[in-house]
Amino acid sequence: MPLINMPEFAGALLDEFAARRTARVDTPVIQPAEPFLDMAGEDLRRRIFMTESETGQSLCLRPEFTIPVCIRHIETATGTPKRYAYLGEVFRQRRDGSNEFYQAGIEDLGDTAIASADARAIGDAFGVLARLLPGESLKATLGDQAVFESVVKALGLPAGWQKRLIHAFGNGEQIDQILKRLASPNPLVGLDPALVALLSSGDDAALVAEIDETMRRTGYATNVSRTPAEIAARLKEKQALSQTRLDGAALLLLREFLSLELPLADASAALAGFADAAGLNLGSAVSRFDERVAALANLGVDLQAITYRAAFGRPLDYYTGLVFEVAISNSAAVLAGGGRFDRLLTLLGAKDHIPAVGFSLWLDRIETARAPS
Repeated sequence: MPLINMPEFAGALLDEFAARRTARVDTPVIQPAEPFLDMAGEDLRRRIFMTESETGQSLCLRPEFTIPVCIRHIETATGTPKRYAYLGEVFRQRRDGSNEFYQAGIEDLGDTAIASADARAIGDAFGVLARLLPGESLKATLGDQAVFESVVKALGLPAGWQKRLIHAFGNGEQIDQILKRLASPNPLVGLDPALVALLSSGDDAALVAEIDETMRRTGYATNVSRTPAEIAARLKEKQALSQTRLDGAALLLLREFLSLELPLADASAALAGFADAAGLNLGSAVSRFDERVAALANLGVDLQAITYRAAFGRPLDYYTGLVFEVAISNSAAVLAGGGRFDRLLTLLGAKDHIPAVGFSLWLDRIETARAPS
């Protein structure tokens, strides 16, 4: 039985979902914890309520719906494209103390028309909120992880630094720390001088042999899952990262990109101007961005109500492209948020690549916004 009351506007919400030709779906409250721990991101991982089965399997209370809906889709071998809608309780620690609350949303799986599917997700979020909050002016913030990844790759950073930057997308503090390290690289410290010398020599065989001998001599070999060769490869990667320095011009370019914030109607021209001035080839990511903007305009979505912020991301690791949040114009409270997660279903076990996009609605915040002032 629910521990909190269903919002009184739930009926209107379900009507909206039905009008958008979605299939209502539910998932168990108790979920296997591993997919969330592996794929949801640090922000959600540290707020999950964990438990375990009688056999010792790690379980958790359902902290969100996207992963369970995708797992159910795979397990039922349902074909695509498929549009799902959900409404139910989720459980996770929040700063305001409300650890159980209702979420609803739409997951759009398998539509290969990427730009139009992205635009539909944003348009649906606006449309549902307009029905639930009549008369309110809505605003959205939009980011694009794929564009950010294209900028990072075009700057020619080593793969290790690219991975770190992409993983930190949306976290301004982490990005700033990484950029400071790239501006002033620090050598590896605490390593045995013999290992340092072998790393510098480029003699991989001797490096692996030295690590193997050290592990045998100290007894470490019986208590570690990684082989000497794997440890050597990791040390070489750390050395490369510690010695990498991004020149001042490239750092300025990356900071300039991350500072972009303007109405979505002007964003395509701004990205093209940035790429031209910087001499960067951003490839298909910008083309897809432009196609999405055009698709939104074709849907009649007010582009002036959407702000593109190049540094904007959402704290879930499975996003791959579009990310967005919607709020009331005079409020900071996020009422809806979502994005594209094209790799998630494959990671969860789908045999075929299934593109996906969706959004969630925070019903307790919507309820607060509906209350008479």
